[in-house]
Amino acid sequence: MFGVFIPSRPVIPEMSTMSPTQFAISFPASPRFHNVGVFMHPNQELPPGTAAGVYMQLPGEQSFKFFGAIGNEKPSALFRVNIPDSMIASGQQQVNLGISVEPVQNIQAQMAQLQQDNSSSSSSAGAGTGAMVVAKRPPDARILAQRIIKNAFNFLASFAGNTANGIEVVPLKSFQDWWTKFERKVQNDPGFLERDEV
Repeated sequence: MFGVFIPSRPVIPEMSTMSPTQFAISFPASPRFHNVGVFMHPNQELPPGTAAGVYMQLPGEQSFKFFGAIGNEKPSALFRVNIPDSMIASGQQQVNLGISVEPVQNIQAQMAQLQQDNSSSSSSAGAGTGAMVVAKRPPDARILAQRIIKNAFNFLASFAGNTANGIEVVPLKSFQDWWTKFERKVQNDPGFLERDEV
């Protein structure tokens, strides 16, 4: 029902079923990574009134921590994780990820607590043993399209200036260069379009 992906690693399409409402997977903490994605398989739905809480036990931690949730209306999310180098170097290299299908009220309460914890400790989040970031809803398609066009325009504008019959032209090679650069940026940082920094 659920799968996991870590950028630059193969997708983990299935998780072990611990019970009808609990799923788990373990994977190595190295090579180092900063994001873990969780998704529901296509054509799968959670029972009405439920959501899937995502929990992780990072190296060196005794218990699982709530990282966020996915559900029928948001079937995937990317979670930021911070694994201290000392934990990886000490040989504690296993990350345990669990998904628990729970009543939506439980998930909402945990999301509210997580947001409160993140806002009160945002200055020290990077220094702890597992900085948690709530997965945000991605911008809608219109905003993403605007950001892609803005990125292309800003890049291509620097090549304008040649005039043909009074009309500015941009060489096709410039567009090809932009596309290559854009694809590389998407590959290296899939979430950059979700931030307003294009």
